[in-house]
Amino acid sequence: MNVILQSAIPPEMHGDVRLPGAAPCAPDDWLRVDDAYAAQMAYRLELMEKAPNTVLWCAPDAVAAAQEVLEEALKILPTLGLEVRQKSVRCPDGRIVELTNSDPLRTLGALVQQDICILQKQGKEHVLTGAVVCFPANWRLQEKVGRPLNAINEPVAHYDQTVARRVQRLFDGVRVGRPLWRFNRLSYVEADLHQPQRENVDGRLRFTRSERQCMLRLPATDAVVFAIHTFVVKQENVPPP
Repeated sequence: MNVILQSAIPPEMHGDVRLPGAAPCAPDDWLRVDDAYAAQMAYRLELMEKAPNTVLWCAPDAVAAAQEVLEEALKILPTLGLEVRQKSVRCPDGRIVELTNSDPLRTLGALVQQDICILQKQGKEHVLTGAVVCFPANWRLQEKVGRPLNAINEPVAHYDQTVARRVQRLFDGVRVGRPLWRFNRLSYVEADLHQPQRENVDGRLRFTRSERQCMLRLPATDAVVFAIHTFVVKQENVPPP
């Protein structure tokens, strides 16, 4: 088990959790760096190296959107302590990441703590067409790729057809330059960030896992990006809702 803990969950994520509620987000606040950056990035690199087919996927139709989300991220990274150069990026942990358009999601996965999902409108629904997901919470990327939102969220408690329609309207309503954000909160026995299958809950729930989820519209490809920043802390460090 790989235990990586943040010191705290951000204050704005201490309240009640209501699916699929979302609030406006500053245009440059869909990416963040926190005190677990170095450790989380080391784990991400390990997963992308050892199990790329588990954590990375991009449909041919999503390559342009993947390149665009990398370009959008590069505009923000200097404000987060990353030094963006012409052909590389120097990260806060001292790594140098070469910039390449041949595999934009892998490059992005080596730069930011957030997992990144690309959803594109096909018919009436948004479909998952590309992703770098190193830290799944009870789901497997291979089982979700190419599927619409309602199928992606099938295992989620209380996710019925009414909620599904509201989530689809939420994705339809995301505007360029006006991201939205929400968060969830789950209790876990183990602290491992990479949990593609439901854990055995025999044991004391010692950790709180909370995801800050941001949705933004890409201006050129019109794809919606779903960025997931995962926090894991000891339960005693989380104020009651």
